[in-house]
Amino acid sequence: MSEIINKVAASGLITLDLEDIFPEGARAVIDIKDQLWQGLALKEKDFREWIKINDWNIYRDKYVAIICSADAIVPNWAYMLIASKLSGVAKRFVFGSPEMLETVVFSELISAINVDDYLDKRIIIKGCSHKPVPTSAYVELVNKLQPVAKNIMFGEPCSTVPVYKK
Repeated sequence: MSEIINKVAASGLITLDLEDIFPEGARAVIDIKDQLWQGLALKEKDFREWIKINDWNIYRDKYVAIICSADAIVPNWAYMLIASKLSGVAKRFVFGSPEMLETVVFSELISAINVDDYLDKRIIIKGCSHKPVPTSAYVELVNKLQPVAKNIMFGEPCSTVPVYKK
């Protein structure tokens, strides 16, 4: 009987799985709609009081999205005050939706990838994920790797979709 050879392993393909860099940690949303006067506008005095008495430690080491889900008049300084309280407490925070938070976090992680490791390599960007990897991360990864990669494919080693070939 002949030995079974793993042709995929011998092919020199590098598989990148964005799930491997998925940042673990709780996510939270701060929606300031509940701090609005009559659901329409922000009163500075009341808002500053809320800022002062709120327990910001509940956001310790969390990824936080700051939003206002109401159609209201909210000055930029309100979001800045929240940011000043989250600084040094939360792992990362952004103004925007939870989806925007994931986009920003993945953007930072992808920008830290050393492209020298992928110079003239054949790369498969793994497609199926069980974690909420944003589509923007796949796009950004192609943008980062295309200048150095020999090939970029999407999917699984047994069934890939060609994305780029030098």
